Amino acid sequence: MNLKSQVEWALHCCAILAGLPEGRHLAAKDLAELHGLPKEYLSKAMQSLSQAGLVATTLGPQGGYRLAQAAEKITFLDIVEAVEGRRNTFACQEIRKNNPCRPAKQRETKPCAIARVMWEADEAWRDRLRRVSLAELVETVGREVPKAVLERTAEWIAARS
Repeated sequence: MNLKSQVEWALHCCAILAGLPEGRHLAAKDLAELHGLPKEYLSKAMQSLSQAGLVATTLGPQGGYRLAQAAEKITFLDIVEAVEGRRNTFACQEIRKNNPCRPAKQRETKPCAIARVMWEADEAWRDRLRRVSLAELVETVGREVPKAVLERTAEWIAARS
């Protein structure tokens, strides 16, 4: 499985937005600059997050993005599905029907064993993402990133929001 790079971008941007003070917004150009990303492509990911109701946007000189919900209510799965969609990661093509050794009129009564395993794995992956909130990510970053980097980043963001 290969997720779009925009999933990573969206997760990082949401983590930054989770730390914004009430009533503040951060522009897409600033989020792009902070992460060294092309603004045009990042804007597509941010638009997907907005359409999913995960971020709110405002226009104008003080405009930009902020979370539309509390960080505790937003899961990794919410963000992944906003960017990638909700479709299964495995689409069974039923190639077993092409086996020339099978009777021509044989009808299958259940999905093949491969499809079942793949769908179970997909659900396990989604369940794991469903159990991690954006707030938990922020806590982890707070523990793992050096304090000086966090402080400089917070100052950088405060100057732009």
